[in-house]
Amino acid sequence: MTLHPRLAEITATIRERSREPRARYLAAVAAARGRTPHRGRLSCGNLAHGFAVAEGEDKARIAGNATPNLGIVTAFNEMLSAHAPYEHYPPRLRAAARALGATAQVAGGVPAMCDGVTQGRDGMELSLFSRDVIAQATAIALSHDMFDAALHLGICDKIVPGLLIGALGFGYLPSVFVPGGPMPPGLPNKEKQAVRERYANGQASREELLAAEAASYHSAGTCTFYGTANSNQVLLEAMGLQLPGSSFVNPGTPLRAALDEAAVAAATRITALGEDWKPLGRLVDERAIVNAIVALLATGGSTNHTIHFVAVARAAGLIVDWEDFDALARIVPLLARVYPNGDADVNRFDAAGGTPFVFRELLDAGLMHEDIETILPGEGLRAWTREPRLVDGRLVWVDGAHESLDREVVRGVADPFDPHGGLSLLRGNLGRALGKRSAVKPEHRRIHAPAVVVDDPRTLNLLHQQGALPPDFVAVVRFQGPRANGMPEQHSLLPLLGLLQNQGRRVALVTDGRLSGASGKVAAAIHVTPEAVDGGPLAKVRDGDLLLLDLDADVLVAEVDEATFAGREPARPHPAAHADLGRSLFALNRLNVTPADQGALSISVGA
Repeated sequence: MTLHPRLAEITATIRERSREPRARYLAAVAAARGRTPHRGRLSCGNLAHGFAVAEGEDKARIAGNATPNLGIVTAFNEMLSAHAPYEHYPPRLRAAARALGATAQVAGGVPAMCDGVTQGRDGMELSLFSRDVIAQATAIALSHDMFDAALHLGICDKIVPGLLIGALGFGYLPSVFVPGGPMPPGLPNKEKQAVRERYANGQASREELLAAEAASYHSAGTCTFYGTANSNQVLLEAMGLQLPGSSFVNPGTPLRAALDEAAVAAATRITALGEDWKPLGRLVDERAIVNAIVALLATGGSTNHTIHFVAVARAAGLIVDWEDFDALARIVPLLARVYPNGDADVNRFDAAGGTPFVFRELLDAGLMHEDIETILPGEGLRAWTREPRLVDGRLVWVDGAHESLDREVVRGVADPFDPHGGLSLLRGNLGRALGKRSAVKPEHRRIHAPAVVVDDPRTLNLLHQQGALPPDFVAVVRFQGPRANGMPEQHSLLPLLGLLQNQGRRVALVTDGRLSGASGKVAAAIHVTPEAVDGGPLAKVRDGDLLLLDLDADVLVAEVDEATFAGREPARPHPAAHADLGRSLFALNRLNVTPADQGALSISVGA
């Protein structure tokens, strides 16, 4: 199909804007290539350290410098349900590599904190910066000149962007991402949300709430809502970095095991030792980044990626801005309704046609780049319209659905849920912000109400308990940006705001912090830039100021006389009233971090 002219124009703009940094980055990637393994350049002592614990034939193969050695970077821990299955991956991946005449070693581990555990807690102030720590840890894992390609084991929120940024720092190495799959369906997300709202209103006990949460998050595998973790998987497929249709195959199944082995085979085929060298740094170009953004918009994915994929792009020498997200949202329709944008979970999304159906629709409409390089030999993105199957114990890919198998969950380009993509870029005298319009019903997208200003999100719940909140209001939660306190998510406010909205009250949220990728229902302007701690306009908002938030008109304004507003002294944040809990360790990150619209990066990336 012919590429949509506007998509081609946006891609060309990114390419031209990025010409110099991208050229420097690609030159560095090319200079690092070697026809023989880098470990062949190590001294004998260095190399002996690198294979000292290898067993049997593995030791000889690594020492021989003629066969690929794969570095496994793992985010395994037992606290994250999504990452718990990775405990048993290294032996299986090593066995799969041996069967192909190659070797594999765990190169290193990366930290993997869970936003689901830290929501509303002090630990959330470390969450966003964990992405940059993961990137650094990935670079450390790959720094030994021992590997010819990398297998990345990670799924959740900051972990995949961190792995991707770190891997791009070693962009001459091919990389394959290996998902673990979602847990099977549990308590429907809509029912869980209803219990949360009743608890916020004192109508449900803690025991009832815990039982509902436990019935929802009940086994190994990714949480089943369409938040940042599952958005990660769709975006990786859209970039051709993860095997087609592999994202939402449940853990512990024969198909999951076959896909894991196929990921090893894919990595061994694309090293510099063969004729099909596909370094990660070359694969992640402006077309792949545009495909990722298109997939995000078409599926109503996580708002966190408006930060993460700006950062990922920069790690590859590419400059992407929120204006690019906005321009793409105007031509990319919303094709999926998955919680919080609907009632379905990702298992039902996959059964309805999933990524193969969505990608086929977008490709046929000229809304994705088919001609990108991918981890498969000679295959562009059209290969990602196929689904994996086991036939007589053998892994094959078959054509995915050509029509939606569940129109409540996925639809085609000709009959979308919304002609506009899932995100809105808001502008006005309060700065720039983002809104997730796909998760908000049309009747709740425009809120015109007085401000209730708090500098600590927990204050809003206290005001509710005291009966001090006006009937309609816009909650302004400021000093939550990256420089202020690491840009924590404000998901813990949603049960209260959702409850008030259910009562017929007009409510919204405006914050320079983030909102969970699992959040929806209530109109919100998030990632407000510039942030309040830097003297941004939010620091001048006062209780009672009339605010207008309109997700359809892309507007965020304080209706205050211009001279009055300009003459106000910006408020200053109060010293943290809670325990440090590691916060001081990230003081340099807060000092050096870039604004949200530049990726909220606290490390140097790219060429």
